[in-house]
Amino acid sequence: MVKIFLTGISGKMGKTICRYAEESGCASISGGLDTADAPDYPTFRRAADVNVDFDVIADFSRPQTLDEVIALSDRYERPVIIATTGYDENGMKKIEALSKRRAVLMSGNMSFGVTLLTALLEKAAAALGDGFDAEIVEKHHNQKADAPSGTSLMLARSVQSARPESRIICGRSGANCKRGKNDISISSVRGGTVVGEHEVMFLGNDEIITLSHSAFSRKIFAVGAVKAAKFLIGKKPALYGMRDVLGL
Repeated sequence: MVKIFLTGISGKMGKTICRYAEESGCASISGGLDTADAPDYPTFRRAADVNVDFDVIADFSRPQTLDEVIALSDRYERPVIIATTGYDENGMKKIEALSKRRAVLMSGNMSFGVTLLTALLEKAAAALGDGFDAEIVEKHHNQKADAPSGTSLMLARSVQSARPESRIICGRSGANCKRGKNDISISSVRGGTVVGEHEVMFLGNDEIITLSHSAFSRKIFAVGAVKAAKFLIGKKPALYGMRDVLGL
């Protein structure tokens, strides 16, 4: 059974993963890193304080925790799942450097459905060509800190991979907002308790093609995280994604 160490163990996703692991029996939670204690699990404030054994680190925290995650990975020589979003250029460089010495799986969304959606978007964008404009609308709960979501950026990059000349823009405001020919625009909605909804539209002359994904609970991300943890065991240093896990 894979043993997972959770950074962000006291957060919403951390609690969901703990509950899923306990109910399903498919993984065990060794402990976690957080500023608040998690009931029933050893919780530490710093990587240097950790004294439990584990197979994989799963990071569902904040970008500010990255240095502690890297320190823990290096100390125990363990692979890492990075599901946190909102990293700046410096953070991405640190993650890429870590992947040279550890197996790292990074994804803005751990669900199987969104992973499949990224593959479908690449095919759709390539087949439709520049005669169809790409627009993305993402919706999340009113406590989500970052915008646009990491998932929407991941979906936009899937479209962009088939259209290298395109640019990703986030929202529009003002009087001079005419759409650029190669824009991939993301609009963010925040409200209520929405777990996550993403809609990608290809808008052409007299027709619209829509591909979408709706998450009704955080459990789907927990299922993906456990599958990703099992996938990383024994993998060589490299930067992996959920499509590697599903063989897409």
